[in-house]
Amino acid sequence: MPDEQRHLDHRLLTSTTASIPFPHAAQKPAAARSANFGQSQSAKAAHFDYEAYYESELDKKHKDKSYRYFNNINRLAKEFPRAHKESPEDKVTVWCSNDYLGMGRNSAVLKSMHETLDNYGAGAGGTRNISGHNQHAVALENTIAQLHSKEAALVFSSCYVANDATLATLGSKMPNCVILSDSLNHASMIQGIRHSGAKKMVFKHNDIADLEAKLVSIPAEYPKIIAFESVYSMCGSIGPIEQICDLAEKYGAITFLDEVHAVGMYGSHGAGVAEHLDYEAHKAGKPQGTIMDRIDIITGTLGKAYGCVGGYIAGSTKLVDTIRSLAPGFIFTTSLPPATMAGAKTAIEYQANYQGDRRLQQLHTRAVKDELNARDIPVIPNPSHIVPVLVGNAETARKASDLLLEDWGIYVQAINYPTVPVGQERLRVTPTPGHVREYREHLVEAFDAVWKQLGIKRTSEWAAEGGFIGVGEPGKAEELPLWTDEQLGVDTVLKEMKAGQGAVGVLEAVLENERKATAQAVSAAA
Repeated sequence: MPDEQRHLDHRLLTSTTASIPFPHAAQKPAAARSANFGQSQSAKAAHFDYEAYYESELDKKHKDKSYRYFNNINRLAKEFPRAHKESPEDKVTVWCSNDYLGMGRNSAVLKSMHETLDNYGAGAGGTRNISGHNQHAVALENTIAQLHSKEAALVFSSCYVANDATLATLGSKMPNCVILSDSLNHASMIQGIRHSGAKKMVFKHNDIADLEAKLVSIPAEYPKIIAFESVYSMCGSIGPIEQICDLAEKYGAITFLDEVHAVGMYGSHGAGVAEHLDYEAHKAGKPQGTIMDRIDIITGTLGKAYGCVGGYIAGSTKLVDTIRSLAPGFIFTTSLPPATMAGAKTAIEYQANYQGDRRLQQLHTRAVKDELNARDIPVIPNPSHIVPVLVGNAETARKASDLLLEDWGIYVQAINYPTVPVGQERLRVTPTPGHVREYREHLVEAFDAVWKQLGIKRTSEWAAEGGFIGVGEPGKAEELPLWTDEQLGVDTVLKEMKAGQGAVGVLEAVLENERKATAQAVSAAA
């Protein structure tokens, strides 16, 4: 625990005065205590049984099949996307990592981290206020601010902490603050809102009409925060960013956009979905007046597409300084190690200047979705890079995950409650630039076999029941990928396909070109 936190706790303890929180449990005078000293133990009240409580809570998780089992997966930097289990000889292919672009093993990132580690050591040495503020933090925050075209940025130990600390601080400090939260928001935002003590209003997922109805009900003079995400990581849906900005401006609210699963993945520089929505403007270096420019607070992670660890916020200078000065989650936390910050900065800069990784990732995602759909495997439709495959039962999802790992050497983690609602359990597949054709064909074959073995519903079976959460729903319009054919540079090739060339052959030709370009870029960076 940092010294600052210890001192704060001490002050809180010593400042407690006459009020007793539990008067019924107040201590008896010393004389009375000594008079009862000889009473038998059985006459005393029983103490709380902590171990029995732990056992009871865990038993509930086992009974509802939501108990979480961790697999020992050791990702191999030189064999991405391969990993080994407990034994180095027992290798598997990882299909569910959030290291979406393989930046965790990028040669430029590793070189930067090695050099910084040798020069500055393993740890930061303290909080940002006590010896943990350094050139690496300054440079990283400047890079993040530039990425999002904001005045300032602030780095945290994770984006969970960034979301929690920022929402808790703003919600608790601004008088009469009301926070409006999308119903599918991440736990970090939910926790931050809870910690703030502010009034919370939950609007239906991506429902602009419901959001406006709630905004109308709030007094105009009250401060309001609309908290939402760009890419919702378990279903792959995209938030209606522009429409939410319109409502925020109409009703005097500020916007809090979580771009955790989008930074590095979308936009001409990898700044996320907000940048991607004005792709050409940002590509031309003209961010003023864009959708991203209208967002008040952007949060992101360094631990997914950028392959490192940490989180951040970006916004106005005064906003960032307010959080820096008031948020306990920032003030009392040891700073990220210099090597981590140097690696993250390199990763951001690399992706800002090179689109090949994210283009290849998008193409691989399209191929996986197409081939799973061709086998009647129930992919929950969405326009993003996430491939959620519906199972609908917690125990079956875990069995499917286990069979894929043990029989097929494929690691795809089962997703269950509370991450997703009961009855919506799924396997979440995340293709990367490294998941080439051989891996994809193996994955599709394995899914088809496991679905047969366990008798899991296919898309046609969900459709026969009227459909469920987008799978097999009649009349549901197809959601086009956020990355357009033109942005991916495949529009010309697709025209050739329409002239008679087979779809699979065209896709493989595009993928091969992207693979070569990616290899050349990695080689040049090394």
